[in-house]
Amino acid sequence: MAFNNYGNSFQRTTPIVLNLIIINALAYFAQIAFGGSGPVNQVDDLFALHHYKSDLFRPYQVVTHMFMHGGFFHLLFNMFALWMFGSNVERVWGPKRFLTFYLICGLGAAFAQMASYTVDFWQIDHLNLAAEEVIQYQDILRRSATVGASGAIMGVLAAFGYLFPNTELILFPIPIPIKAKWAIMGIIALDVFGGVSKVPGDNIAHFAHVGGALIGLLLVIFWNKTNKKTFY
Repeated sequence: MAFNNYGNSFQRTTPIVLNLIIINALAYFAQIAFGGSGPVNQVDDLFALHHYKSDLFRPYQVVTHMFMHGGFFHLLFNMFALWMFGSNVERVWGPKRFLTFYLICGLGAAFAQMASYTVDFWQIDHLNLAAEEVIQYQDILRRSATVGASGAIMGVLAAFGYLFPNTELILFPIPIPIKAKWAIMGIIALDVFGGVSKVPGDNIAHFAHVGGALIGLLLVIFWNKTNKKTFY
């Protein structure tokens, strides 16, 4: 995804966006350096978002999960999107409001994902499992943990689409400029479809994305209620 800015250069990265990129990069390298060589990353055990029925669940994970990532390209794509869209939103709101917004969207994504866990594991959670089955179930929950800044960034995209609705974007590989309001609505719709259809092998936390986007949209509408200025 890129702006169709017809040759205009990007302005300097804003401070909160820059610091968020640095923190996410450091957290990813900590995952690599201290996660261990086993099939499940030990740093993820501590800081990824686990189902509340998991023995590894801790309340602080609703915050820490948004600074963890599942791989280099997961990190790269998220940080590129944060830089591209977040810098513009931060210039409109300033650092304090942008950081508040980002964290609230991340929390919204976390609670949406927790709700998704509740639905996905509802039947198992209400069974009387034998001791061996409990061990197997806990292993499944351990491997089902959620990491990533995507939910918070989806909130940023929603804010960008609201503040700059007519800015033209190019969604690769589609070579046709699309206005931000339609492009971002399309991205959210794809996440809704992905969450409902539950394609086998799909490990994307679609409802976390939708939760972050929904909270972001509601928050930007509320904040902009008395400010009628329109951006493009």
